Amino acid sequence: MRNKLHIALVILAVAALATACSTTSRLAEGEQLYTGVKAVKYHQDSTRIDGDVQEQIFEAINVKPNNPLYSPYYRTPFPVGLWVYNHWDADSKGLKGWLYKRLVARPVTISRVNPDTRTQMINTLLRNNGYFTSQATYTLNSGKNPRKASITYDVHVAEPYKIGRVSYLDNGSALGNLIDSLAQENTYLRTGNRYCLDSLNAVRISITNALRDRGYYYYRPEYLQYLADSVEQQGIIHLQLVKAPDVPNQAERRYLTGNITATAINYTLDGDPDTIENPRCTYIKYAPLRLRDNVVPQNIRGRSGRPFRVGSMDRTQLALSRLGIFSSIDMQVAPRDTVLPGGDGLLDLDVTCVVDRPWEVKVELQGTSKSNSFIGPGLEVGLTHKNAFGAGEKFSANVNASYEWQTGKGSSYKNSDFNSYEVGVDLSLAVPRLLAPRFVDRSRRYVNWTRFGVNASIMNRPNFFKMLQLGGSMTWEWHANKYSLNEFTPFKLTYNKLLTTTQAFDSVMLVNPAIAMSFSDVFIPQMQYAYTYENSFGRNHLVWRSSVTEAGHIFSAIWRLCGSKHNQKMMGTPFSQFLKAETQLVWTHSLTENNKIVGRVYLGAAYSTRDSLDVPYREQFYIGGANSVRAFTVRTIGPGSYHPEVRSVYDYYDQTGTLKFETNWEYRFPLMGYLKGAIFLDAGNIWLLKLNDYDKVMRPEGKLHFKNFFDELAVGTGAGLRFDMDMLVVRADLGIGIHAPYDTGKSGYYNIRRFKDSLAFHLAIGYPF
Repeated sequence: MRNKLHIALVILAVAALATACSTTSRLAEGEQLYTGVKAVKYHQDSTRIDGDVQEQIFEAINVKPNNPLYSPYYRTPFPVGLWVYNHWDADSKGLKGWLYKRLVARPVTISRVNPDTRTQMINTLLRNNGYFTSQATYTLNSGKNPRKASITYDVHVAEPYKIGRVSYLDNGSALGNLIDSLAQENTYLRTGNRYCLDSLNAVRISITNALRDRGYYYYRPEYLQYLADSVEQQGIIHLQLVKAPDVPNQAERRYLTGNITATAINYTLDGDPDTIENPRCTYIKYAPLRLRDNVVPQNIRGRSGRPFRVGSMDRTQLALSRLGIFSSIDMQVAPRDTVLPGGDGLLDLDVTCVVDRPWEVKVELQGTSKSNSFIGPGLEVGLTHKNAFGAGEKFSANVNASYEWQTGKGSSYKNSDFNSYEVGVDLSLAVPRLLAPRFVDRSRRYVNWTRFGVNASIMNRPNFFKMLQLGGSMTWEWHANKYSLNEFTPFKLTYNKLLTTTQAFDSVMLVNPAIAMSFSDVFIPQMQYAYTYENSFGRNHLVWRSSVTEAGHIFSAIWRLCGSKHNQKMMGTPFSQFLKAETQLVWTHSLTENNKIVGRVYLGAAYSTRDSLDVPYREQFYIGGANSVRAFTVRTIGPGSYHPEVRSVYDYYDQTGTLKFETNWEYRFPLMGYLKGAIFLDAGNIWLLKLNDYDKVMRPEGKLHFKNFFDELAVGTGAGLRFDMDMLVVRADLGIGIHAPYDTGKSGYYNIRRFKDSLAFHLAIGYPF
């Protein structure tokens, strides 16, 4: 104990000594160390400056001080880089020199920040956003040390100028009439809207994009200009849309699509050309080439004789690239000298596709992280043919192996008993078209897929069991529009078989027949439909996914038609019958580019029917862990207020349910470089929709009663670090329990008996949602 006290005193002494070190001793004469922005004060009476303008002003003044915590307002209390800069010799050698190069940080000075320029930038932003009579100033704030200063920006806000009368081209030409029509449809060009230069430029870009999608390929935004009159009426700007001088004739001419030529060539860039006429294009294929004749033409979106559309070019590029079989796709547009009698021109389109090498081999050493808080190293070896049958079909064979252990402090059964290893083989075939009936609504703008897969895996939990799982499935995946994805699995068959068990595992199953049944050998024939909606609204991003699964009922109906109402089995093994539904909503709100609030709401239910006593164990819900309520280790809460009086390793199998509700909220923010932070709040639990004989005796608290719903929600908060390199995210979260859904012996909403019992640490890969 005394040694620990001595160590703590030494640490405090070192911190105090470091704090006392000067961070300004090497500043040049007349310089001041910039310590951040103290405040941005908006002086506004009846006028409130718009939020988007405040964001632009924030970007203008957001200069990071040394050792920033939340730039530009807060700093960490330990400016290590400045200490090194001011007190170490830049010519140091050896270890000290190596440390100097990696720790040193040059001081950010007031002169480098240049607040005069910052206020000029703010004033320009104000004028560009219609606040013509508003003005920004700044003040330097020096404390006890005159060589340090923060900045206070004062923005004096006046009433912004509004758009008054809007006049259009009105020149009588076909192009002029089209431009006027597009401008009148734009929601910004309305009397009473705040004047904004960026919005006016956005209108020009929007009109130009629409024109280029109607045959005016060479039109540019700068060919449209505005005349603004702010003199006629105080606080009002009248706008006149005009044509810029010296607009080239080419830009004012509408073009039709001429000849479309598509070329496919092998990655060796050689072969003998073979011209194939197709209704969509002239197709040139360099033989020998393993590519069906209709693959490239059927992805050409433009049509000869129709107005040339840039959008058709983009969709062609996207459709071809999504096949994943081309190393490069080049598109060239060439005008003809011919002018048609109506004045239209012709544009020829050349599309060149280079077919990539067909085989791809991957060997990946992975860090696996599962929703049940198991992490560990993994190895995957895969072989993929990207063009198996000459039409972009992808055939993949993967062998994977992993060793996993469970993370999360706070569980008495977190030990080597639950370490496990798994070995599996997956075979899949993905066909880039929908092999489904025509009545299925699909969009030709997107590549739709039909996927087939078979898999086999063995999971070994050495002290308990070894389980074999075999499976096969077929899935249709299609887009109705750019926001929605549909996935329908008409057939999925899974077979679970316990190969070996230990005496310890058998003893658990003996006292819990319901769980024993969920582990019994079983076929699970399933049909599933899933719908995903994804869209962005300004600073908000929304992803909603829902799925419905039925298992065994179609098979049961077939068995009944064949006269078997009882003892329904496949090859001597029973099959499960249950219904399952899940829905999840993930909402992301960007406060700034790197500061975000992310929320998730999840609801799931599963219900066994007819001959099945329980939903299969793998289809039941559990809660807690690295991707759930992080203040609790996985499967240590629920169902309902159930909690074993004495915890043991066997409780792991007992804490599952058939109803789950969960909500998670995170504030994510940058720290330094790849390191990011998060503060989170989680709540949720699982329940039983119905009680079997075992549950009535051992887990009656697991039944859902709506009057107890909020009391039975486990609630936790915490903070985490994320090392985010885009392609890899390593995450460490420390959860802190606030409310346990069971009786802990302590009254009140905060019912965790000891603070250390409320802590749970999780190490995971990837974001939780």
